[in-house]
Amino acid sequence: MPLDKHDLLHELPEYKDLIHDLKVSDRHFSKLFAEYHDLDHEIHRFETGVENCDDSHLEERKKLRLSLKDQMLDMLKKAA
Repeated sequence: MPLDKHDLLHELPEYKDLIHDLKVSDRHFSKLFAEYHDLDHEIHRFETGVENCDDSHLEERKKLRLSLKDQMLDMLKKAA
């Protein structure tokens, strides 16, 4: 079963231009974006078996990724 991509541009394609604008103009958004990006890659490595972790750690990381996405989505909606 193929693993879905969860990078922010795949998750929120309707905000592609605004994501770029906020990455450039808003330091907080840029920091959240970088953290989300790194975390998404970490989760992908766990899910594909490149690195190992226990299920509870993976679930924690996924919850953090979702929290970051929610924070950025709120920022995007306010900026739109």
